[in-house]
Amino acid sequence: MTNPTDTAILTENLGRIYKLRNTKKGENTERVALEGVSLQVNRGELFGLLGPNGAGKSTLIKILVTLLAPSSGKAFVAGHDVWAEAQAIRPKINMVSGGESVGYGLLTVEENLWMFSQFYGLDNGAARRRIKELMTQVGMADRLKSKSSDLSTGLRQKMNIVRGFLTDPEILFLDEPTLGLDVNAGLQIRELVRGWMKQHPERSILLTTHYMMEADDLCDRIAIIDQGKVLACDTPTNLKRTLQKDAIFHLQTTPLGEKAQQLAGVSGIHKFTHTAQDGSDTLEMILQAEDALGNVISTINQAGAQLLNLSKREATLEDVFIHLVGRSLSDATQ
Repeated sequence: MTNPTDTAILTENLGRIYKLRNTKKGENTERVALEGVSLQVNRGELFGLLGPNGAGKSTLIKILVTLLAPSSGKAFVAGHDVWAEAQAIRPKINMVSGGESVGYGLLTVEENLWMFSQFYGLDNGAARRRIKELMTQVGMADRLKSKSSDLSTGLRQKMNIVRGFLTDPEILFLDEPTLGLDVNAGLQIRELVRGWMKQHPERSILLTTHYMMEADDLCDRIAIIDQGKVLACDTPTNLKRTLQKDAIFHLQTTPLGEKAQQLAGVSGIHKFTHTAQDGSDTLEMILQAEDALGNVISTINQAGAQLLNLSKREATLEDVFIHLVGRSLSDATQ
């Protein structure tokens, strides 16, 4: 057994079962949210968690931040048991969830953040310096005196993210932190994350995101979870290498309509996604071998469509997700 004190986060065969209420006779009275989840997040690691809605990500995070008890197995955060030693964990962690409302609207941004810093016992002067520093990093130094209620959704989310870093936690949980932010705001947040990890190499972050590029760009390792089980866990590079033996093609065709589903029965196709656009369709395919491409093109022609463009490319993290889960992350979160 790995010593929990040597890790930031450690779970061993973790499980969580929910009891369902108001079920009819004969219906299942339980729902398995997590089953046999064993993960290790090392100190100084930025660890990513990818999965569709309902995969068990939120349940796992709630257990790790001591808001929910596991049904089976063990979980340790900062070397402490999440259920038996919750009070020892809470001062060492912080959490930010994308899209959540935070603070009091009548207070200014600075007042809200200062109030939160006092919950953690930060020195008054140090807290105010830290607030100004972080707000400058996210491009909001000019909003310190603005009422929180006057901020746009994106600016409130940036304030929320600053709150997460404000206490300089030993372990920070970022649950969809850039959800709803524009491209520039997302870049600022990623730079903040990188800078914080560089300044504090002993700190750790657990990140969930719906943005594959964000996960690929930031994470040291990634776990892909679906239906409460961990399907794979490795570095982004190693995960992509698992598909290097497969041929990955991008095809553009004239509209296929419902006939696109005929491709599901073509021999040699491991996975494929179909996106209908104005005037053309896009197909992303993972083939077991390149010689299966002939069958694909023949099926497209038989469906009355024409091939407009064809290109082969290297595997991406999205390809790995589709390979394991069976659909793209964007489809899996709708």
